[in-house]
Amino acid sequence: MPIADLVTRDLRVLWHPCTQMRDHETLPPVPIDRGDGAWLVAADGRRYLDAISSWWVNLFGHGRAEIADAIREQLARLEHVMLAGFTHEPAVALAEALVRITPDGLSRVFYTDNGASAVEVALKMSFHYWRNVGEPERTRFVCLEGSYHGETLGALGVTDVALYREVYDPLIARPLLAPSPAPEPGEDPLAAAARAADALERLLAAHAGTIAAVIVEPLVQCAAGMRIHDRAFLARLRAACDRHRVHLIADEIATGFGRTGTLFACEQAAIRPDFMCLSKGLTGGFLPLAAVLTTEDVYAAFYADWATRRAFLHSHSYTGNPLACAAARATIELCERTPLGAEVARIGGWLESAFAPLASHPHVANLRRLGAIVAFDLVADRATGTPFPWQERRGLAVHRAAMASGVLLRPIGQVVYAMPPYVVTGDEIALIAAAARRGVEAATRVSCRPPAGSEPTRPADADPSGLEV
Repeated sequence: MPIADLVTRDLRVLWHPCTQMRDHETLPPVPIDRGDGAWLVAADGRRYLDAISSWWVNLFGHGRAEIADAIREQLARLEHVMLAGFTHEPAVALAEALVRITPDGLSRVFYTDNGASAVEVALKMSFHYWRNVGEPERTRFVCLEGSYHGETLGALGVTDVALYREVYDPLIARPLLAPSPAPEPGEDPLAAAARAADALERLLAAHAGTIAAVIVEPLVQCAAGMRIHDRAFLARLRAACDRHRVHLIADEIATGFGRTGTLFACEQAAIRPDFMCLSKGLTGGFLPLAAVLTTEDVYAAFYADWATRRAFLHSHSYTGNPLACAAARATIELCERTPLGAEVARIGGWLESAFAPLASHPHVANLRRLGAIVAFDLVADRATGTPFPWQERRGLAVHRAAMASGVLLRPIGQVVYAMPPYVVTGDEIALIAAAARRGVEAATRVSCRPPAGSEPTRPADADPSGLEV
């Protein structure tokens, strides 16, 4: 079928995520035919290096045989059965594996099917736990400034990105905001961690007895623009939650499975959260699945006679889908067979070396790297860190230039980042860095302002940074 026909059919019926569909009048969607390792192959044969792991889900490359074979084998036995009143080997084996590889004390696994839903489950479990143990006044949640935890209504209630919140504000809960531990320009990371931890301690004390949980993305606030903080903050956070009898929810949806240099980011601070949310890389990018891990203490608060009405009544039709569980089990086996720490360290070294020349670019600021993640800010003035006006969509210009170079980069607003799959080579990372530099040059060489009269009606200082996430 001609490619143009596929695009025409797409635009006739599909509504794409995180997209202003009118953009497709001038920038049509790219038809992808297949995946091959770190590459995506378009219907016209063009190849694109997947530098962002297809929204951070792909760990070991597209078409990874071990994961595909596990799905194929399971498909011949059982495609799905509801997990209410039934069980099956893939769900049990995966839960056993997750309990084994996550921090000690996380002993119960609840399945759902995407990251936002996992966050919803953790929030509901925490709230319901306090009700079950006789402290129903604990109804509030704390999140970090700039936090992003998903776009369902509960997850938006602990998200601090105006682009996603403001339209739905009448429908969603208002969180208590704690300062981000990510350092400001020129600030020492340890000092930033201490500053944020002190402020969090004061916040917990000021609202004593009313807070159910604190939710954080450990080490990296990803959708906030890859804002990296020191592990010392996590240790202080855990201690503060213990002192104030508040649950700690670790959203490791993006940071889990090696991205930060250890299997889970929490490991770097030697802490155990009360809830750990996992998704994205959990199935190696093959199928949708999420999991929430929690403790025996939380589980016991719901374990009672039916008449007590203490059961956790939350479900999805595809909870614990056997195919997705088989994919996840194969992914974990790959993680365990691969010297993941050494592999991520090698990739991180390549990223640091390849991107280092960009640090001196007049429109690049705050070049940073953690594990297999590298990022920098696109700025109008490097000396002051002043961003370009958001209406100019400079990040989109980076994306378009990188695609023309055969590399998939999709900036978060004016934050350019790479988070490639673990099969990427040093030469391929050099291609990513070169594409990023060409993108920066293209985005800063010419004005990207929209035509007169077409500017969105938003406050002049607003920055809908998630628009190009």
